Amino acid sequence: MNYDYTLYPGRKLNVKKEYDNKENPIISIITPYFNSKKYIEITANSILNQTYPFFEWIIVDDGSKDEESLKKLQEIEKMDDRIRVFHKENEGLAATRDFGAAKASESSKYLVFLDDDDVISPTFLECGYWTLETNVKASWAYCDVVNFQGEEFLWRKMFNSEYEKKENLLTAMAIIRKADFQEVGGYELREKSVFEDWNFWLKMLSKEKFPVRMSFLGFWYRRKPKNESELGRAKNNRETAMRYVNETALKVKKEVVAIQYPKQDYDWDEIVDKVPQIIVPKQKKNGKIKILMIIPWMVVGGADKFNLDVVSKVNKDKYEFIIITTLPSENLWKQKFEEYATVYDLTTFLDKKYWISFINYIIEKNNIDLIFNTNSTFGYGCIPYLKANHPEIPIIDYVHMEEWYWRNGGYSRDSAMASGFIDKTYLCNKNSARLISEHFGSEKENVETCYIGVDEKRFNPEKYKKQEILDKYKINAENKYIISFICRISAQKRPYLMLEIIKKLKEKRNDFVVIVAGDGPMFREIKSKAKSLNLNDIMYFLGNIGTTEEIYAMSDITVNCSIKEGLALTSYESLSMGVPVISSDVGGQSELINEDVGVIVPCLQDETQINDYNYSNEEIENYVDGIEKILNNNDKYKSKCRDRILNGFTIDNMILNMENIFEKIAHNPNAEKIEKAKKCDKNIVKELITLHTIAFRDEYEWLCKEFNAKNVDICRVPKIEKLKGKANPMYEFTLEYKIKHPIVVFLRKLGIYNFCKKIIGRGED
Repeated sequence: MNYDYTLYPGRKLNVKKEYDNKENPIISIITPYFNSKKYIEITANSILNQTYPFFEWIIVDDGSKDEESLKKLQEIEKMDDRIRVFHKENEGLAATRDFGAAKASESSKYLVFLDDDDVISPTFLECGYWTLETNVKASWAYCDVVNFQGEEFLWRKMFNSEYEKKENLLTAMAIIRKADFQEVGGYELREKSVFEDWNFWLKMLSKEKFPVRMSFLGFWYRRKPKNESELGRAKNNRETAMRYVNETALKVKKEVVAIQYPKQDYDWDEIVDKVPQIIVPKQKKNGKIKILMIIPWMVVGGADKFNLDVVSKVNKDKYEFIIITTLPSENLWKQKFEEYATVYDLTTFLDKKYWISFINYIIEKNNIDLIFNTNSTFGYGCIPYLKANHPEIPIIDYVHMEEWYWRNGGYSRDSAMASGFIDKTYLCNKNSARLISEHFGSEKENVETCYIGVDEKRFNPEKYKKQEILDKYKINAENKYIISFICRISAQKRPYLMLEIIKKLKEKRNDFVVIVAGDGPMFREIKSKAKSLNLNDIMYFLGNIGTTEEIYAMSDITVNCSIKEGLALTSYESLSMGVPVISSDVGGQSELINEDVGVIVPCLQDETQINDYNYSNEEIENYVDGIEKILNNNDKYKSKCRDRILNGFTIDNMILNMENIFEKIAHNPNAEKIEKAKKCDKNIVKELITLHTIAFRDEYEWLCKEFNAKNVDICRVPKIEKLKGKANPMYEFTLEYKIKHPIVVFLRKLGIYNFCKKIIGRGED
């Protein structure tokens, strides 16, 4: 996963939100402080930027002597009236945390221990609060960890109580029920540098208390040099520290099972639309239009690029976005979205039966003015309910294409199903707008086209030097045309057809090479197929390229063979870079690509034939003829490509259109939809959420397993076994998935590892 470790929370202090209601603290954040002027302000910003406001921050100065540090602490205390500072003699980390916990307000239900150099993501308190209020038997909740500064890596591990007795999986930072903290006596240890946090978690497990693991990256742990960190000092004091740990570990008699997200947890449960014990902050109106955006995930793709462009480029003085995502994913673009919006990934902290209650909470908390659904099937499933329960709030959606090979229409079908509750549906091309009305039955007067756009400033050929880029990618194309195939290598894009076209073109001319830029499920087999067709000498497989503008800068033509598109982002980008396009006549491709800038080729396959790789000679020849037509008149085509974009298809034009839409719909909701919503049976529309959730249960479970398999380390502990009446010699160490223990490395060097493994009877590391 490409993760940007420089985007840590707290880099700046956001404008403070104002609330109509004020509550006593529900969460107490406790921070031990000792001569820590260097990082405390960043920690403070990350706390004051929290989306849940009903907290207090208790800073306990553990006998600091540095005058600048004490002065800095005075400045921090004045930042907010929720901050309280206490001073005491130096006793060490465990004693200071216990001292801070004792100072927590009586109203406080939860404790969070955050060190003075670490930071938390803006939604951590809110998500932790919700997960514990809906998992009432759990004693604490924690999240996955970003290690930054000295070392940079992600810490995502499945919780295993048996493994926890051997190696600490957890950091000290979590949200803990105060009553459970008090029941086990807090940290108790008074000796310094003794793995006090590890010992505390073992105390909790010894009382059979269990955690919730929230799977978002919400805690940033600063990795400082060993002599500057408490963890490093504890490692230097390992013998004493491990004595305490081992003594406590012996008290853990039973395996303790954690709740871990994401997970498939829904089985006809009652959908809960309000959690009564949740205390809702109510933001004051600030003059901005508040938009609740429901999307499936934040990944690399055309629809997701549209979502990101909208969120990042609209006028921030007029619009504010709160984003909810609904499918388990690595969310490679989440950091990009978080720069411009508040993001909640429901899959990471909440059972599905509570999702609609959280959405209701967000609507009430933020005074939502507009609901905007784009490509979320769960969003479509709950639109009738949301409109029935919030009739005055208008709802819009954006559909990128109809997909006949997926649920006989995909999101177009979903949109039409909910059209009676949607104020306006927007599509990226006129053909899709026509189909959603004529075929699926959406109300024609409530359907409009809003073209996506391209950043013409980024995709500007004048910024790039072709030869330098050719040298960078080691492409030998002297006196040759460059044909590029830029896409996700999947069945939708028909990469096998592309190979057949190139094979036929090669029989006619030898003045070209082909660049394939992109990755996907079919990447390896396409690369192998190219070799079997003897095309390797003219083909370059570059894999996923983040800077696609460099590929266009090398290209003389781009090829789109898709069996389905809405209106391909690559076509916009290619034309903006002055590169003509040959494309199948699908979606709205012909609305962008006219005879001046490329060639449109009839698609001679039906969408249901997406996995049929037997293409007609006619279709192959049509492409070959079109490519030759463009290459033989390349300068003529190139001269008009960029103007096609500048005259109506820029990203600025798209954003202006979207802002007009938001403004118009938010201030003028459809009166007929409001009256219709008021007459709805709320039990029926709530039951639609149940039906939707059951219908997609298997898909959701698969995505959960896929996420955990790819991103989460599974910690395994060998069982105690007997070997000829003796304890298994391999039991004394624990092995973590993907990490090799030194003993294994030693056995491998001796050449007896596999032999030992067979004797012991273990089939895995």
